[in-house]
Amino acid sequence: MTQPIDLHYWPTPNGWKISIALEELNLPYQTHLVNIGAGDQFAPEFLKIAPNNRMPAIVDHDVPDGAPVSIFESGAILQYLARKTGKLYGETQRDRIEVEQWLMWQMGGLGPMAGQAHHFLKYAPAMDPPQDIPYAQDRYRNETARLYGVLDRRLADREFVAGDFFSIADIAIWPWAILWEGQQQDLSDKPHMKRWLDAVSARPGVIAGKALAAENRSNLQDDKKAQDLLFKRKG
Repeated sequence: MTQPIDLHYWPTPNGWKISIALEELNLPYQTHLVNIGAGDQFAPEFLKIAPNNRMPAIVDHDVPDGAPVSIFESGAILQYLARKTGKLYGETQRDRIEVEQWLMWQMGGLGPMAGQAHHFLKYAPAMDPPQDIPYAQDRYRNETARLYGVLDRRLADREFVAGDFFSIADIAIWPWAILWEGQQQDLSDKPHMKRWLDAVSARPGVIAGKALAAENRSNLQDDKKAQDLLFKRKG
């Protein structure tokens, strides 16, 4: 019997990427909650798996050489799972190039920019003392808007980000894009992105992956302890 993948997870956009991928791939997994608001990501046993003290991370016990493999960084995990199963990566080398380009676009562009937009628009003003910084708010709001314009144009003539097939690129982008309202974005001029968001949101694997431990998702604007751990800790 195949041993389930250990998923170290908390219900955030980066966590959703992996729970969604596991559901879409129909891979068995066991969830280990990493409460980032309580500091679980700094536990020594977790740092052995994810030395950058960030979740998600996985441990796969079903590997050819018999030795479990641990992987951190959501993009690396998505690539590993796609290679492991031969799914969500397209059929050709050109398909894989498209998938990897847009996966890197999310990892290096949309994720960091949307994350900073969330921070400066929602969380920083609620800190003690409040950090209401108009320049930072405009900078990240505007760059996120530019990136969504890129995404909308990309989707104008194809069903999914990499082409006519659903892939790990869509899985990487969707969890951040679905939170567009909190990033103070406007989709009225982005019909292709809106169509794509609706289509991906309706997939059973996406619904199940996003629902994992949803009851634990908290409002950081009201949680001062979590703010200190996530935004002020230097280690």
